[in-house]
Amino acid sequence: MFKNILKGIQAYSGTFKLMSQLGLWKYFMIPMLISVVTATIIGITAYSLSDNIGNFIAQIWVWEWGKSVFTAISSFIGGVIIIAIGLILYKHIIMALSAPFMSPVSEKIERHYMGLSPKEKHVHRNTSFKDQLWRGIRINLRNLLKELLLTIPILLLKFIPVVNIFSTILLFLVQAYYAGFGNMDYTLERHFKYRDSINFVGKNKGIAIGNGIVFMLCLLIPIIGIIVVLPLSVTAASTKTVELLKAENKLVIDAA
Repeated sequence: MFKNILKGIQAYSGTFKLMSQLGLWKYFMIPMLISVVTATIIGITAYSLSDNIGNFIAQIWVWEWGKSVFTAISSFIGGVIIIAIGLILYKHIIMALSAPFMSPVSEKIERHYMGLSPKEKHVHRNTSFKDQLWRGIRINLRNLLKELLLTIPILLLKFIPVVNIFSTILLFLVQAYYAGFGNMDYTLERHFKYRDSINFVGKNKGIAIGNGIVFMLCLLIPIIGIIVVLPLSVTAASTKTVELLKAENKLVIDAA
């Protein structure tokens, strides 16, 4: 698992060069706009709600002694909850809405790594803009629900001293996995149906986590992070996913 996580991270090496070489930047314009608008809306909403959630949690403490300390802790936890849920919503919204724009990017990367000539046909499932959008919504809605089910109990662990340190790491890895999952599916969409794609990522969890770790770290960079996160992560995920598919002989070329 750890070895595959490193492979997922290492796939980011050379992404800027590859994007320039294949002329991919133009495909990222709309997804980058979606990313900025979504992050702005979620950020404003999170800022306005964090204190309210903190005060709501503080009501649990009915005693006067230690009230101020518990309120301060509750406000912090409320902020963590808002940030965690905000990041979850952010990444699944942008991944779902960007699916039709990321598919051509992934396909260009795939043709490049397969070394196809202009005459060679790349055999894969033919899907429309509508199909790709629906696939993106379906995958990300499924992942959103799964991630929330895992995140809620992890957030509850934050009330336990010492354990809350490990829960933060676990929460980060869960978010990373589902981020990597979404990035890998832009390539898998052409080769696998819905259920087969889920099974494929399940067998390659380490790669998904490695890709998602850099995705999540990019979001820590103010402004620039939300702009470059999709171009970098999708390019890295596509190169690694193509490599995995090639190793399993899942890529077909029609030279006719």
